[in-house]
Amino acid sequence: METLQQKQIVRQVFNVLKMVFVIVPVVAGLDKFTNILCQWTQYISPFLLDLLPFSGETFMMIVGIIEIIAGILVFFNPRTGGLVVSAWLALIALTLLAGWKFADVAVRDLVMAISAFSMQRLALIFDHK
Repeated sequence: METLQQKQIVRQVFNVLKMVFVIVPVVAGLDKFTNILCQWTQYISPFLLDLLPFSGETFMMIVGIIEIIAGILVFFNPRTGGLVVSAWLALIALTLLAGWKFADVAVRDLVMAISAFSMQRLALIFDHK
């Protein structure tokens, strides 16, 4: 049987993960417009870049908008937002693995995808919207 203390601990874990998956996507999304953290276009696969009808910078701005929306979605609806962020991170990881240049970043993104999915599962318990 679950104790009150266990439930409080699990709720804390959910709240921390929720904050992470609100803040990190919004900050990363905003940075796609400023490139303060890094030069984001370096992560675009040359194959994908050749397929785009616009520049890599424009692509990254679109990615930034998607990430900002995903972070806001997690804030208001972690059940749905957690799935969106998890899928988004898995897609980014698969794209990076295809080029194999940034396999370390791809592994990190897969871990983050699993964490976002875990937050979404906890939202089924704690988010009663």
